[in-house]
Amino acid sequence: MKNIVVLETNMGQIEIKLDHENAPITTENFIRYVQEGHYDGTIFHRIIDDFMIQGGGYTPNGKEKPTHKPINLESNNGLKNQVGTIAMARTGDPDSATSQFFINVADNHYLNYAKGNDGYAVFGKVISGMETVNRIKTVKTGNKGSFTDWPQEDVIIKHAHLKPA
Repeated sequence: MKNIVVLETNMGQIEIKLDHENAPITTENFIRYVQEGHYDGTIFHRIIDDFMIQGGGYTPNGKEKPTHKPINLESNNGLKNQVGTIAMARTGDPDSATSQFFINVADNHYLNYAKGNDGYAVFGKVISGMETVNRIKTVKTGNKGSFTDWPQEDVIIKHAHLKPA
């Protein structure tokens, strides 16, 4: 099924239903990285228990993986940053998202699009494996180089793939 992505991690499996209708650019970008194997061997490198778990850009040794060009922000799509939704990470530039994503582990309303707030583009939600997400969010974190909230034990995305029909 082209709209369900499975993340196989060393802490369990997560299934995410993508919302192509409301976030077509973001969804196609994510699928592209999945199909290219980009996420395989990456880690959740930023974990904040009452906020989100972020991954998709770094290997366990802290090396950033190369990415494609950034995509246009689709945060004004009606989807909200609520528990279990997936959104694209970005810099201060609204149109800077590449491969990194985060799964909300709290209702993060301040990340939603609003007048004067570009927001973060939600493009799907976890439909199976929230117990895995909840296990990941409790991993102890610390500093690693310039990073804060880096997990003290690696949380590895072993393989990401589209779920067969």
